Amino acid sequence: MKPICTLLLLLFTTLGFAQTDLRIYDIINSVSAERIEKDVTTLANFGTRHTLSDTVSQTRGIGAARRWIKSEFEQISSNCNDCLEVFYQKDIVKKGDNARIVHDVWVVNVVAIQRGTKYPNRFIIMSGDIDSRVSDPADFTSDSPGANDNASGMAGTLEAARVLSKYQFESSIIYVGLSGEEQGLYGGKGLAAHAKEKGWDIVGILNNDMIGNITGVDGVVSNRDFRIFSEPVPPTETEQQRNARRFYGGEVDGISRQLARYVYHTTKTYMPEMNPMMIYRLDRFGRGGHHRPFNDAGFAGIRIMEAHENYTQQHQDIRVEDGIAYGDVLEHVNFGYAKKLTAVNAINLASIAWGPPAPETVEIGGIVEPNAKLKWSKVDGAVGYKIYWRDTTSPTWDNYRYVGDVTEHTLEGIVIDNFFFGVAAIGKDGHESPVVFPNKILR
Repeated sequence: MKPICTLLLLLFTTLGFAQTDLRIYDIINSVSAERIEKDVTTLANFGTRHTLSDTVSQTRGIGAARRWIKSEFEQISSNCNDCLEVFYQKDIVKKGDNARIVHDVWVVNVVAIQRGTKYPNRFIIMSGDIDSRVSDPADFTSDSPGANDNASGMAGTLEAARVLSKYQFESSIIYVGLSGEEQGLYGGKGLAAHAKEKGWDIVGILNNDMIGNITGVDGVVSNRDFRIFSEPVPPTETEQQRNARRFYGGEVDGISRQLARYVYHTTKTYMPEMNPMMIYRLDRFGRGGHHRPFNDAGFAGIRIMEAHENYTQQHQDIRVEDGIAYGDVLEHVNFGYAKKLTAVNAINLASIAWGPPAPETVEIGGIVEPNAKLKWSKVDGAVGYKIYWRDTTSPTWDNYRYVGDVTEHTLEGIVIDNFFFGVAAIGKDGHESPVVFPNKILR
């Protein structure tokens, strides 16, 4: 029997890590709907932000828009003692690369890096898209304000940078405006390749694409529902990993799905009024977003967006037809809702950047035994670990046990066959890494 003092210490430690970090509530309260509205308005007023539009004008086209975004990041940096590294990352795309590239074009991303104090090469990314379009994806001259798609996501990214730049984090945060999304996800491809070339350790990307509409074309109105899209397993997995899943599970437990579960858990902890909807799909049916190129490169990536879309306000020429006003214009954006989804991003960026890295390896055993056994690699900066488990049909991690600063533990009486398991590292302030699904067998 353990001494009473030991049991009390374990209880205190467990309860301590169940508490929340009050700074997260400050982050939520600091997000401004007024600033988001101002930024969406500015972006919409560039007339069009089509990837192939004017780059010379100071008032119209994607060139003016990206210069303004860069100047905003630079202003944020000047307000935090130059805490952001702001630069363009660009790639040339030649005419005819696909049917939407009707002339040679530089696809230019605007990047702002807030370096971590302990893990400067470990990154969590928030992205919005700079570009917009009308009905014809090759029409780069018509007015295309793109207020919701995707000035809302770009404005949210700028606002997250304003709020989080007031804090220091152990890991780095990247805020980025990606271009070329409507022409074929070119900006994401370029930045993912840049990350590979630079050897960036990317925890994942939170891609924000349309975070401002609350009135769906189906008649549903909600300012609390939002969707988290994530693919089940990486496309870069090996044949050996695919074969192992038949016997050990993991069909819905890839790195992107764990990132989605992390966002779900953090949101329900700090913003319980919100309804995050875990969508088991890479993106909407047959469609794509800028997290996909990162998934293609082997990085975790998810899409955060409104739950109730209105297709009359996406990719449409501005017009009135049969009494319906088509077009992605300012009056359709709900800035209070955009504020909420910006806060969802900000608290997850902060939680990951304040938390330790995840264990690199997690081993599991307990075949034909009444107990599940787990063993994992030690994480620098972790003060303890949580073992999570859930029913095999559950989308979220529903049960956990804090086991302290050890690297192996046996869950007595919990049969390995009936659940899925994972391990997360815990930092000194209670922030966690994403859960790691077992990647080795313990014999």
